[in-house]
Formats: sequence, C-alpha cells, structure tokens
Amino acid sequence: MASKEELNFNAPHPPKENSIEAFNLLLPTLKSEILKSRHHWDKHEPRMWSRVAGVSDNDLTSFTIENDLVEVRSAATSYGTIILGKIRVVNDNQGEGFVHVRIHDPPNRGNEDVRFHSIFTNEIRPDPEAPPTDFRAIQTREHPLEFFNE
Repeated sequence: MASKEELNFNAPHPPKENSIEAFNLLLPTLKSEILKSRHHWDKHEPRMWSRVAGVSDNDLTSFTIENDLVEVRSAATSYGTIILGKIRVVNDNQGEGFVHVRIHDPPNRGNEDVRFHSIFTNEIRPDPEAPPTDFRAIQTREHPLEFFNE
C-alpha cells in the first residue's frame, strides 16, 4: 500500500465524467458505509458524527453524486488509481458539511472494478503523543481533501 509521501495527487478540482461515473458505481456502498461509520462511532465516540446528530439516516444519505460530489483528487499507483472525493451530505445553519471518501480503481478494467476504501474520520490531536481532543467525520468546505489511510 502506498503512503502519503509516495503519492503524487493532482490538484483538487471539480469532478469530471470519469470520477462521477466511478463514484456513482459505488453510490449504494458509499451510503451504506456512511451509515455504518455513523452508527459505529455513535456507540464509541458520539462527537465524531455530532454535526449531523439531528439528521435522519435517510436525510444524511440523500446526496447524489452529480449534485454533491464537489471536489476530487487522484494519484496513480502501481496497483491502480486512488481517488479522493469530497461529498456534501448536509447544508444547514452551520453551512455545508462534507464527508471525504477514498476509493480505488485497479488498472485495466475501466470502472467495473472500482472499490470503496474508506471514509475520513478526523481524530484531532494538537499533540501527536496526546489523546484526541475532538473528533470530526463531517468536514467544512475549507478542510483540504488530502490523502488519508484509514
């Protein structure tokens, strides 16, 4: 598996047709994984998804790729392409909120074998040696879409 230092991601940009197609192939999986993550963290650390605590599962997963995938980045590896996506899942009195998703497209088969990899869950640590002081699965528009290995 590649590390952040080994990857050369392109600049963040609006999704093009190939990214939209890849994320649409995974749409049911993305929605399922968002709910799985939310329910898991709610049992162990409710602050992770607290931004959408009052949002129903149905509303949280009502996004569409065409309207709500707002930014992507990708990097080639020897085993395919890693694609990061910023998906809007909420727009409320606090503004827009996004999940960052990582998917993988192995080489040589087009989009038919695209796979979900993970959702970025941010454990905020002012000191790397200290325990987290905050938890955040919902990111702001300004939070950069960067490689994560979760």
